[in-house]
Amino acid sequence: FERSNPKKLCVCLCAALGAAYGTAKSGTGIAAMSVMRPELIMKSIIPVVMAGIIAIYGLVVAVLIANSISDKITLYKSFLHLGAGLSVGLSGLAAGFAIGIVGDAGVRGTAQQPRLFVGMILILIFAEVLGLYGLIVALILSTK
Repeated sequence: FERSNPKKLCVCLCAALGAAYGTAKSGTGIAAMSVMRPELIMKSIIPVVMAGIIAIYGLVVAVLIANSISDKITLYKSFLHLGAGLSVGLSGLAAGFAIGIVGDAGVRGTAQQPRLFVGMILILIFAEVLGLYGLIVALILSTK
């Protein structure tokens, strides 16, 4: 196996796609909300930050996989790396989609009713945990 293999690409690509979607979708909500309530812009950046953390999960696993690849890697270890990459990548993609949708609707709703902010944060935390679960599974698989 070479050092630049599809496992690292899968990890980074899926996690980054989820983070990008979450950032873009939340960003459109922030742009729409800032017209109505410009004083809430700083509170509304939380979904964008949470979406960016998803990409960091993918980066961590990609670095772990890249550092453990050697010339004499077994097929078993290769499949563990592939499973780790798919785990963090696909869960990051799902978490990014969830954060984007919740962030967009939550920011717009908070502009109209500020009491929705705490509920939005709780739902964002539950969406972020999806990516964290994938990271935990990937760490377990990549260190076997």
